Amino acid sequence: MKIALVGYGKMGEALLSQWRAASPSSFPDYRFVVIDPAAQPTPEGQEGPKGAPVFLNAPPPASDSAFDLVILAVKPQVLDVVAPLYTERLAAGGFVASIAAGSSIARLKSLTGNAPIVRIMPNLPAAIGAGASGLCADPTTDAAQRGMVEALMRAVGSVLWVDDEDQLDRLTAIAGSGPGYVFEIARTYTEAATQLGFSPDAAKQLVLDTLAGTIEMARQSPLSLEDLRESVTSKGGTTAAGLDALNGEGELDRLFRSTLSAAYARAVALR
Repeated sequence: MKIALVGYGKMGEALLSQWRAASPSSFPDYRFVVIDPAAQPTPEGQEGPKGAPVFLNAPPPASDSAFDLVILAVKPQVLDVVAPLYTERLAAGGFVASIAAGSSIARLKSLTGNAPIVRIMPNLPAAIGAGASGLCADPTTDAAQRGMVEALMRAVGSVLWVDDEDQLDRLTAIAGSGPGYVFEIARTYTEAATQLGFSPDAAKQLVLDTLAGTIEMARQSPLSLEDLRESVTSKGGTTAAGLDALNGEGELDRLFRSTLSAAYARAVALR
């Protein structure tokens, strides 16, 4: 199974790193080739730092050079140029997966000779194998093709299939952009902790450990998030006072609704 990863930016590198680190039994016959005109490769075609050959352009045609899967990991602005160059090298029964944000299945099919398409919306924690990815396939993909992409993305975290591209845009607003929201929450939480007298390093440790432990507890608990919140909130106590300041009049609820609505609207505009 020969896979071309076209594009080697932060997300492409993150995904390949996790795929190469996966158990050999996960992808026993997968061979990865990296193609990235913007990369700084080792000598043309030699093995790169992630254990896959790196080329500035597609490797020369040969009897085994057709790709079973082409993964487009380039910026949407260059898809019109890049996609046709490499998808014409698809093997019989080959297909295309794309992580180019905002690039619709219809656009991708027009650029790839009507190849079967799976769109992928990963998020940044995929770099450490803790991502949350959304997948959306066009009707011409078959079960084996969908299964192949799902296996790759499960190697970097959790997977959720959605029925259409509008749902993928909504998922983008939640999970694709979500790490940015969480980093900003952690930043402001840490800054507030320093204002209470902790050093920046101590404040960061306290905040990140609190967030990590709380999230893991929520994962393991059968209780709802509301019940868990109440379990730590004593009437008239410190947590109640803090929560009242945080969301007493629903300010935080409104802010998150506005946040997701703005991100979703932008995803729609990028179609």
